[in-house]
Amino acid sequence: MKLNTLIVQTEEQSTRLLLSVLKKNEFELFDTSQVDEAKIILDKNPVDLVFFDLHYAGEEWQNFLRWIKINHPLTKVILTSKFPDLQREMIAQDMGIKVFLRQPYTKQWVEFAIEKAGLVPLDASKKGRNRSGSTSSTSFPKVRVPVQLKITLPYLVLAVLFALASAYIISQVVFDSVQDRYFNQLIASSKQASDWMVREENRLLSTLRIISTDPAIGDAIKDSDIENLQEKVLQIGLQTNEDAFEVLDLEGKSIISLRKKNLEDPEAYQLGTGKEAFQNQDFVINVIRAVSDEQGDKFAGYMQLTGGDYFFVSGPIFSSDGSRSGVILVGASLEGIVREIQSNTLAHVTLYDQAGNEILSTFNSDKNLQIIPESQVSQLVSNQDKSSISREVSIDSVKFTELLGIWEVRSGLIDLGFLGISLPQSYLVNASQVTRFQVFALSLTAILMIVFVGVFLANIITRPLVKLVGASMEVANGNLDVKVESKGNDEVAVLAHSFNSMIAGLQEGSIYRDLLGRSVSPEVREQLRHTFSSGDLRLDGQDAIATVMFADIRDFTSLAEKSDSATIFEWLNEYFGVLIPIVTENNGVVNKLDGDSVLAFFGILPKILSPQMSAFN
Repeated sequence: MKLNTLIVQTEEQSTRLLLSVLKKNEFELFDTSQVDEAKIILDKNPVDLVFFDLHYAGEEWQNFLRWIKINHPLTKVILTSKFPDLQREMIAQDMGIKVFLRQPYTKQWVEFAIEKAGLVPLDASKKGRNRSGSTSSTSFPKVRVPVQLKITLPYLVLAVLFALASAYIISQVVFDSVQDRYFNQLIASSKQASDWMVREENRLLSTLRIISTDPAIGDAIKDSDIENLQEKVLQIGLQTNEDAFEVLDLEGKSIISLRKKNLEDPEAYQLGTGKEAFQNQDFVINVIRAVSDEQGDKFAGYMQLTGGDYFFVSGPIFSSDGSRSGVILVGASLEGIVREIQSNTLAHVTLYDQAGNEILSTFNSDKNLQIIPESQVSQLVSNQDKSSISREVSIDSVKFTELLGIWEVRSGLIDLGFLGISLPQSYLVNASQVTRFQVFALSLTAILMIVFVGVFLANIITRPLVKLVGASMEVANGNLDVKVESKGNDEVAVLAHSFNSMIAGLQEGSIYRDLLGRSVSPEVREQLRHTFSSGDLRLDGQDAIATVMFADIRDFTSLAEKSDSATIFEWLNEYFGVLIPIVTENNGVVNKLDGDSVLAFFGILPKILSPQMSAFN
């Protein structure tokens, strides 16, 4: 189907735009800028479609439309415009014109206008466009090549190529096991942990000797001077920053107890009397019985207290006369010890009792997973001076190798349990210089290719988006005379198409808002705008009890008969110029002005008030 089309435009640029679009569909085209010449063309040629400019001056455009309707009733007319002209469009609609086309004159918009006029373009069957003329989503251009595919496909191809090349190079790399290095690191960490425990014991012994040899503390115990005793021990605690102090009598009962509330705060000691049964602990019993061996009369052990697990060293307290007056325990939190070992060795630390049960660990896991089997416990005890034992443990799906050793105190005379050091299983790869260079060169090439393709694609994709952003900023600044060109067949083209539709709607909305402001009072217009934006618009009738004020000028009729019209209008303008601002200032809504009378409502807008309140105001 070949359509004979006449283009009648006031501007040559508009004519060129329409010609460039319609020529692609092989239309038989005529064009002119003169209305009289257009009539001659219509009389001489069977024209199916006319693109007529709405902006012809005066009533020339109306006369031309009436002439076409009378002399060529079968010819379809599409009115074109550069900007919305609501008044002319409404007149044209009254004359039977239903199809309007605004700039930009793109292929999609022109084809849609032709379809809406009841004429099908040449490639409509291929495009499958909606002929109903509705403004639903089917009228928008279809997305044939999504932006996501445009961006991801090249990168996907590059990633596959890079993966294949990497697999080839990696297959040539010789994997050398570093198991020996791994175990050497594990053994070194275990040795560091054992040395750390020895240093902790020596540090605690140094603090204990200060208290043990202070006769003032021994005398305070003998004299039951608890206040002086607390002051002395607290002073030493603040100086040495130890975690716990327990002062016992010679029966093993607690006299005073100082423990840190917070390990991070060196001054946060909690004073009190310990409730735990210290007299049942071997390292306390030995001090009470005055046991002494080659290491002296100081002993060590661990104990689970209310505030946590502690490692203690114990020793006697002597008074000024040289006699034993009590027992002192100086302790360090096991949790603090294992955390410090972990931070210094970068390995996980676990402490076990003599039966192989977990006491404390830096692993955040179930303690049942960390039990040492009886066979390994026996092997550790029998071969403690010769070798250690390693085993594999799984914590939260991560495999670790744990090296187990004896937890010794007092230079190996006492075994408190077992000390486990764990590192995650890992292996290193050693590659030749040639291989390293190949990997570096390939990685560098791949990165450069990805950067180049990314920049190239970004420029292609973002260029129309930059134009759209610029147009959006113009609209935000109040300029509604902007349009963007919608090229392509992806989401960006649909976005540009939708943006143009939005601008057209904003232009019409501006006109409608201006007309509304002239038809109703400003208060009513603003109320309509707020309710419409909030989604609570009600156009049906509403009941409200309000205060009504009616005011007029007494004997105005007789005054008007005695004066000329100019004087009367001057009086009315002066009268209303004073009265209406007062009504508005008191939240009143002027309903109408009728001659010399004013009708106003109070208590309705912006919100409904009680009649008493509105009348009072």
